Amino acid sequence: MKVSIITATYNSAKTLEVCMSSVLNQTYNDIEYIIIDGNSNDETLSLIKAASDKYKNIKCISEPDKGIYDALNKGINKATGDILGFVHSDDYLADKTVIEDIANSFIKSNVDGVYGDLHYVSFENTDVIVRNWMSQPFKARLLNRGWMPAHPTLFLRRQVYLEKGLFNLDYKIAADYDFVLRIFKSQNYRFHYLPKVITKMRVGGASNKSLKSIINKTREDYKALKLNGLKFPAKVVLSKNLSKIPQWFKK
Repeated sequence: MKVSIITATYNSAKTLEVCMSSVLNQTYNDIEYIIIDGNSNDETLSLIKAASDKYKNIKCISEPDKGIYDALNKGINKATGDILGFVHSDDYLADKTVIEDIANSFIKSNVDGVYGDLHYVSFENTDVIVRNWMSQPFKARLLNRGWMPAHPTLFLRRQVYLEKGLFNLDYKIAADYDFVLRIFKSQNYRFHYLPKVITKMRVGGASNKSLKSIINKTREDYKALKLNGLKFPAKVVLSKNLSKIPQWFKK
């Protein structure tokens, strides 16, 4: 099984080396690493070139884009793997066996998607866990409680994207939630929960870096719920936000 991992970058030099290293040093051998750069003007491209000289499985495009979801869509279109996943430039895979464990889960469970747990960590000191997002096996009723898997931990068969489409660029922050609703509400797909930390995410991302971002995220979540036909979207948004509170205390 070939696994395509996509990273979107823009002036990401401060964190990119750790991100790339976590992908390039995996125990799993059949990885295609796609980096979509938004025409960075810092040292990002130099770091990518240095890695590309050493690792031949890196493919890179650098050009202006319309934001992170546009970049991820470009990566999906370029990917040739059987399985697709994302590692954002501020994030990194939790250990060297993550992709091997995910690939084995696809094979053993014969599923369309695999997801796991996520740690939010301090931007400056990644040993400090700020928030612990522990997921659970999927049941359809969870969507009405505002549940979703941590999107950076979600790996899907390429066929899912071919059937369900890409990220909707009408969303600036919540296109991942819209996409999750689109595929998890479908009865055509099966998912496996892998109970281990897949991704370490530095705090301060686009959806949680300010009060304004949180408000905009809430509005977009409501829109995604409504357009995807879930009942009582305001109640679901409230449940979604309240469900995150325990994550701050489970370290």
